[in-house]
Amino acid sequence: MGQTKTELLSTEVRHLDITQFDFVTLIESMQGTAFQARNLARAAQIYHQMLADKQCGVILCLAGSLISAGLKKIILDMIENNMVDVIVSTGANIVDQDFFEGLGFKHYQGSPRLEDTELQALAIDRIYDTLINEDELRICDDTIKVIADSLEPRPYSSREFIAEMGRYLEKHAKNKDSIVLRAYQKNIPIFVPAFSDCSAGFGLVMHQVAHPQKHVSIDSVKDFRELTELKIKAKETGLLMIGGGVPKNFAQDIVVAAELLGAEVPLHKYAVQITVADERDGALSGSTLREACSWGKVSVVHEQMVFCEATIAMPLVVGYAYGKGAWRTRENRAYSKLFAETAETVS
Repeated sequence: MGQTKTELLSTEVRHLDITQFDFVTLIESMQGTAFQARNLARAAQIYHQMLADKQCGVILCLAGSLISAGLKKIILDMIENNMVDVIVSTGANIVDQDFFEGLGFKHYQGSPRLEDTELQALAIDRIYDTLINEDELRICDDTIKVIADSLEPRPYSSREFIAEMGRYLEKHAKNKDSIVLRAYQKNIPIFVPAFSDCSAGFGLVMHQVAHPQKHVSIDSVKDFRELTELKIKAKETGLLMIGGGVPKNFAQDIVVAAELLGAEVPLHKYAVQITVADERDGALSGSTLREACSWGKVSVVHEQMVFCEATIAMPLVVGYAYGKGAWRTRENRAYSKLFAETAETVS
């Protein structure tokens, strides 16, 4: 390889701006094609229907490395334009990538053909063709510890802790283009059900070792209960799922949880999933939305699987809905206001 760390970390990942393109004409043309192009066009129409349905709360599920791949501005535009009401995500997207960039750090273009042993020696982490400065990622870990150290020692839902991360960025962000920050400011709750599976985990481990008797912990059951309460409040809901994994299952399961609590709630009325996972191995990430109907989670009237890589499909689906403009008359539901915040303010 023979390149220095500075040379390798020189070409930044640029976030795609869907507002600069006409996706409507393209997607409407794809309606007359076949295979995944037609599936994608139908998925885009269903997402537009979610936004046009004034009774529907929209839940965005994020799995995979999306922010590092240049999709952050798409999600920011969704937040700014009331195109999403709740986010359920992996920790990598929210902490290692978005919060990381909020602290002023960047992701860089690389190559899957780089020599990984040399990258390790240079403290550079690789996500396929994207590079991250490991030294900067450690600062992200340390910042999570700083936030945890400042809070009242008790169990928190991931939503509560991520709100504190947003509060921290409001004072200290070097890059204000942050999902965590803007969601906090617009009262859009973010849930990360496997919160320790990212930089947050490292920071919280350091926090708990430093404070073995009284410390912050993350209560995943509280996450589940809070999101179930949101389903009961919203009643009609739609899912836009990018990838699968824990966020997908977590968001789908709230229908069953609500019923077990005695609430009469409908199945998720709308559901779109973009994935490259295969359904034939029985794993969740590739399981179809029709299969989810058998579990009492998703209606099959407005559902669509799109078997396509997220960096290709997500801009098209969201860009179409943005271009159609149903969001213009949609209100911010501010679901975070449903929960009484008791955490201390981060200094």
